[in-house]
Amino acid sequence: QVQIVESGGGLVQPGGSLRLSCAASGFTSDYVAIGWFRQAPGKEREGVSCISSIGGPTYYADSVKGRFTISRDSAENTVYLEMNNLKPDDTAVYYCAADIEYGSRCSVVDISYGMYYWGNGTLVTVSS
Repeated sequence: QVQIVESGGGLVQPGGSLRLSCAASGFTSDYVAIGWFRQAPGKEREGVSCISSIGGPTYYADSVKGRFTISRDSAENTVYLEMNNLKPDDTAVYYCAADIEYGSRCSVVDISYGMYYWGNGTLVTVSS
């Protein structure tokens, strides 16, 4: 059974850091594309970052380039989103999603393409 569980959200001051985790089960995260998305109140969902199956490209939204880093831990079957220099505009519910087709890669046009499995989200609040 495919399951995706996000964790690591919380309240942080502007300029602070958080690391979000996306724990996968029912598939091997090394061989699929996994993306991070966020949705702020009253706004549309935004693709934040994506990591392809091993050897494939990663993707970052312009709004987070240089501040966020996506990575995977094969042993833990987990994908992380390291978020640094957080801003109030980063406040949102962050979701993790996966395209579990073997060898899937991030789509640069729409990183949600093919991502049919989603977690329930974790709330990140950036505020002083």
